[in-house]
Amino acid sequence: MKINVVISSQQMTLQDAAGHIVKRYQISSAKKGTGQERGSFCTPLGRHIIRAKIGQSAPVNTVFIRRRPTGEIYTPELAASYPGRDWILTRILWLSGCEPGFNRLGSVDTMRRYIYIHGSPDSAEMGKPGSIGCIRMHNCDLLDLFERVPVGTPVEINA
Repeated sequence: MKINVVISSQQMTLQDAAGHIVKRYQISSAKKGTGQERGSFCTPLGRHIIRAKIGQSAPVNTVFIRRRPTGEIYTPELAASYPGRDWILTRILWLSGCEPGFNRLGSVDTMRRYIYIHGSPDSAEMGKPGSIGCIRMHNCDLLDLFERVPVGTPVEINA
């Protein structure tokens, strides 16, 4: 399996070993565009792998902070109590760059930037940039992807 993310179309494809598209998903990448630097709030480009899968048996809409479940389940009422909070929900696929000096090591390290593919509130709009660097998905799509890919799956992020 391989994941290909295309920022310009805000789409992700899951491909089999032969390169055939198995599934297509709408995503939401960074509001500030693409970029590699820590603190840029941009989505990093290039070759990555899924370094860790987090939240295997957590209920849908489980809230995560620093990759740990908070004990909260997202609701619109909870969201109203924390305006402006960056909601990381349901599951996390933690990305690690594979290209030293471009998206790995130093100030461009994707993993140390805590860049994930993660779930979002159902109200989060997909198909247009809106995150602070991560790749957001609707929870139902993320659950589907999470079950299909193992740790180590290649992820290519292109402009």
